[in-house]
Amino acid sequence: MENMEKGGTTAKSLGLVVKRDPGAMRKADGLESWLIARGCRVVRKTSDPPNCQHTACIQEPAPPDLDCVVVLGGDGTFLNAVRWLGDQQAPLLGIKFGQVGFLAEASEESLYNAVESILDQPFATLPRMRLRAEVWRKDEKVASEVVLNDVVINKGALARLAHIKTYVNDGFLTDYRADGLIVATPTGSTAYSLAAGGPIIYPTVQGILMTPICPFTLTNRPLIVPDDAVIKIQLAEKSADIILTFDGQVGLPINEQHTIVVRKDPLPVNTIVLPDRDFFDVLKAKLRWSGSRV
Repeated sequence: MENMEKGGTTAKSLGLVVKRDPGAMRKADGLESWLIARGCRVVRKTSDPPNCQHTACIQEPAPPDLDCVVVLGGDGTFLNAVRWLGDQQAPLLGIKFGQVGFLAEASEESLYNAVESILDQPFATLPRMRLRAEVWRKDEKVASEVVLNDVVINKGALARLAHIKTYVNDGFLTDYRADGLIVATPTGSTAYSLAAGGPIIYPTVQGILMTPICPFTLTNRPLIVPDDAVIKIQLAEKSADIILTFDGQVGLPINEQHTIVVRKDPLPVNTIVLPDRDFFDVLKAKLRWSGSRV
C-alpha cells in the first residue's frame, strides 16, 4: 500500500542533522561516538535557523557519498536536512525531538534501536514527492527552490488581503482574495495546509494541493490537482508586505511584478520506514483521534 522500496545496502556512512537544542545535541554526541565505535563515518550538521533571507541562505551541501541521514529534531529540522541534501538521494530517518514530528519514524527513547536497525540490515524507503518553485521577474529567474512540504504566499500582519491570480496548465483558475495561498505536496498536507483547513492526503497519492488561507470568498475551497499540473501564480494588483516562503526555511518578498511557477520535481525525497509503523496509526496518535495510541 505504501509503495515502499527495499534498500540494497546497510548504512556505514551517515549524516547527522541535529536540532539547536541542548538535549538533542547531547544525544547526538552520544550517538556520534556510538556510531564511530561501530566503524561508521559520521558527518554532523546543526540545523540552520529558519526564515532567513533567501539570498543569505547559501549553505555547504552534504557530501555526495552518504548512505543515509539521521535527523534528531522535529519536522523543521527534517526539512532543513532535506534542504542540506539538495538533489542527493540519501534516505532520511527522523527521530522525534520536536513537538509534532509527522516526519519522524521513531522517538528519542528508541533512538539506538532505530539506528541499529538500519546498520545491521537493508532498510525500506518511501519516496515522497517534492515540488520545484521558480520565481520570475519579467524574463529573469530570481529564485528556484525545491520543497518537500509547501510553497506559501502569506501577507504581513498589516497588509490588506492578498489578491492572488492563479492558473493551472495555463488555464485561468481563479483570483484568490485571501490572507495567502499554500501549494503543498501530500507530505505537506499535514503541515500548514492542515491548519488552514486543507485535507490530509496519503503520502504516496500523486497530487498537488492548493489551500487558500482565510479566503474572503467562502466558496474558495482547497483543491487537489494532478501531479503533472503546472501552477502559475501572480499578485493581481499593487501589493506590499507579501512574503513567499519555501518549506518555512527561507523566504523572499514578492510583489505584482513577480510570477511564481510551481511543478512536481523529478527527484523525490526518500524516507526510511521502520517495520510495524503505519501511517494511519501515526495520524491517529499525532491528531489524538479516538482510538489513538498516544
